[in-house]
Amino acid sequence: MTLSPTDRSTIKRGRKRAVTEREALHAVLDAALVCHLAVVVDDAPIVLPTGYGRDGDTLYIHGSTGARSLRQAATGVPVCVSVTIVDGVVYSRSVFNHSMNYRAAVIHGTAVPVTDEDAKLHGVRVITEHIAPGSWDYARPPTTKELASTAVLSLDLAEASVKIRSGPPGDDPEEVAANEKWAGVLPLRTVWGEPEPDPQLVGGWDVPPHVTARR
Repeated sequence: MTLSPTDRSTIKRGRKRAVTEREALHAVLDAALVCHLAVVVDDAPIVLPTGYGRDGDTLYIHGSTGARSLRQAATGVPVCVSVTIVDGVVYSRSVFNHSMNYRAAVIHGTAVPVTDEDAKLHGVRVITEHIAPGSWDYARPPTTKELASTAVLSLDLAEASVKIRSGPPGDDPEEVAANEKWAGVLPLRTVWGEPEPDPQLVGGWDVPPHVTARR
C-alpha cells in the first residue's frame, strides 16, 4: 500500500527523499519512541514531545487530562505529529553540503478523544507495549482513577508523509575530483544500556525477561 498525499502532506522540498510506501511510515513510527505533537493553543503554536503507539493505521498519544495541548487537540482542531530518527551526520567537502542521514514522518489530521473505557485501555496498552514491550502483562494495570486522569487521543495515519536520507555526501563533482577534503558519514546508533534497578527494591530481584530482551 502507498501513501495518498494531500496538499498538506505532499513533500515539496527534497522530493527525491520522499518515500511513498505505507510500510515505510509504519517502520519509522515503530522504530522511534517519542513523537512531537503540534497544535495551536490561544493563537500560539505549541510543540510538545510525548509517548505514542501505533495499532495498524491508528496512532495513539496520551498525557494528563490537565494538559492544555491535549485538551485543545481533542476539540477537533487540526494537529500535526512528527517523528524523526537521526542515523548519522554527513560531513561534506563544503559546509553547504553538510547534512544528516535520517528517517522522518509527519502526520496531519484531526485527533479523536478516546473516551470509551475499553477503547481507552486498548490505547494505553498500545502505547505501553510500544515504549516498554512486555510491561502490560507484568506491571499492575491502571486503576479507574488513573485511567480517568489520562487523556488518550487517536489519530488516523491516512494523511502522512515520509522522508528518508541515507548514504554518502552529495558533493559537487568538481570538489570530489579535486580530492582536497575528507568527506563521509559519522553514524549515530542508539543502544540500550545495563538495566538500573530501583534503589527501593528489597531482596535479590532478577531483571525481568521483557526488560533484558530489549538489549
